[in-house]
Amino acid sequence: MDRQQFIRYVECNQRAVRRFLTALCCGDTALADDLAQDTFVKAYLSCDSFREDSKFLTWIYRIAYNTFISNRRSYKECGQLSEAAAVESYERTDSSFEYQNLYMALNRLSDKERTAILLFYLQGYGVNEIAEITESSSEAVRQQLSRGRQHLKNLLN
Repeated sequence: MDRQQFIRYVECNQRAVRRFLTALCCGDTALADDLAQDTFVKAYLSCDSFREDSKFLTWIYRIAYNTFISNRRSYKECGQLSEAAAVESYERTDSSFEYQNLYMALNRLSDKERTAILLFYLQGYGVNEIAEITESSSEAVRQQLSRGRQHLKNLLN
C-alpha cells in the first residue's frame, strides 16, 4: 500500500474508527481521539503488513482494539465512574450526557464483552470477523456476545 492509498483509506474510515474507540472508551472522546491518533500512526508504520486481500477496516479495527487494550493495561483508575454523573461540561459533545447510562453500563462489561457487543451491534460485524479482529475463536465471541447482552440487560433495567 502506498502513502496516497493509505491516506484515502484513513479519510474514508476515520469516523468509524473514532466512533468505535469512543464506545470502547465509554464516551471519553478525548481518550478515544488520542487512541485513534495512536492507531493511525501504528497503522502507517506497519502498512507493509496490510494484505490487499483483507479489508482495511478490519485491519485497522484490530490495531485500534490492540491499542485500546494496551492503554487499559497501563490505566490507573483515578475515581469512580459514578462521580462522572455529577460533572457538568459545557462542551457540545459532553453537555447532554445523551448516552451516559449506556456508557456507564458498557464500562461495567469486561473489555472483551464490550468489544464484541460494539463490533456486532455498532459496526455490524459478524462473529467470524470479530474473532479475526480480536484474535479470538468464533465460539469465544459468541459467548462474549451472549454474556455481554445479558449483563447489559441486567445493568440497564
